[in-house]
This record gives sequence, structure tokens and C-alpha cells, in this order.
Amino acid sequence: MEALQEIVIAGTVDVDPSRRDAALEAAKRPMAATRAMPGCSEYVWSADPLLPGRIHVFERWSSREHLEAHFQSPHYPAMRDCISAYGIVGLDIAKYRVDLREPVYDPQGKPRADFFTDEERA
Repeated sequence: MEALQEIVIAGTVDVDPSRRDAALEAAKRPMAATRAMPGCSEYVWSADPLLPGRIHVFERWSSREHLEAHFQSPHYPAMRDCISAYGIVGLDIAKYRVDLREPVYDPQGKPRADFFTDEERA
């Protein structure tokens, strides 16, 4: 079991379907800059293959301080302004504190919904 102080940001942004691909293309530069920031282990904004105007957001930060540094950096408003320029019509993004992280598959290769590493410690 691995105890963490990680923060995960996950959600969706909806834009005009005819402009989504252009929005993601334009967002490559601020995405790359953010990925290079200390404490950023994941920063992915990607197209939903089934909903034409939907962009999925997934970010993983090693601490609140690293996320705060991102919010204070020029990369955050650059990404926000870039996507906003393509007409946001819906937004549902939340942040989550992570206190436990473990593999989906147990040592026998079985996918598990429970947190089985707690059982191993007991």
C-alpha cells in the first residue's frame, strides 16, 4: 500500500463539436508546458471518441503546493484561455485528494474493486 498526498483533477469540458479538434490542437503548447512543471505527473486533455464535443480532463499532481504553483503559473491561464476561445458550452471538473493507491489487478491477475492491500497488512 502506498500512502499519498496526491491530487487528481478529472472531468469534462464540452465545446462546439465542430471546433473540438482545433481546440485540442491549439492546446498542445500549454499542455506540454504544464507537463514539464515540477509535481505534475499527468496532464491530459483528450477527445471523447463517442461524444463529438467532449474533452476529458485528467491531471495528477504530487501535492497541493505543486497544484497551486500551476494555478499561479502562466500555463494555467494559457490553457483556460485557449480552450475558452473555442466556446465552452459545458464544464464539470473536480479535484480529489488521494490517500491510497494500489493496482487494479491483484497478484493473481484478477481485477479487484476492493482495496486488497489493506487485507494483506491485517
